[in-house]
Amino acid sequence: MGRHDPPLFVASVSPRRAALLRQIGIHFHVFPVDIDERWLPGESLTDYVARLSSAKARFAQQALPATSVVLAADTAGACHGKPLVKPANEEDGIAMLMTMSGKAHTVSTAISICCGTQLETRVVSTEVFFRQIHEQEARRYWATGEPADKAGSYAIQGFGAVFVERIEGSYSAVVGLPLYETAAMLEKFGIRCWQTTQTE
Repeated sequence: MGRHDPPLFVASVSPRRAALLRQIGIHFHVFPVDIDERWLPGESLTDYVARLSSAKARFAQQALPATSVVLAADTAGACHGKPLVKPANEEDGIAMLMTMSGKAHTVSTAISICCGTQLETRVVSTEVFFRQIHEQEARRYWATGEPADKAGSYAIQGFGAVFVERIEGSYSAVVGLPLYETAAMLEKFGIRCWQTTQTE
């Protein structure tokens, strides 16, 4: 961390978000939080991720020194208005993949950064277009174990990439953290990219 940069705490245990932050040279401390992540009745995809990311940031910030900068994020998807959640079992996962087959779905990631009384939240939405998926290959994919704990029953950064015909938006946001927006927001809070001094 640069000598003049304030300490950054990330309210997430996601290894994908950690890897993305390290990719742009950000050093940080992990501060796990646990909040209720259920959707509210009638809540839109963007409202849902914005509410959760800001709640996570505020929750962590209250437990940390006032000068700490906290980053939180939340990623979720929807296909034709239906939330894409983690599959309950194999049949649920296969059904989800078949629903998205040959169609576009939306993945939204909200990022919230707070320090003291200042809180900024931004939502980045990306359209992901799937090719046609045959049920047999969906079951082969399920057998890899990758989809079982993934919202939408796939991982774009893993084996599930073969289903993605194209995207319109931010690849890193689909993975879990929009790097362009994250870097710009962190700069406002005095935290710069390409840090060379390791402090973790």
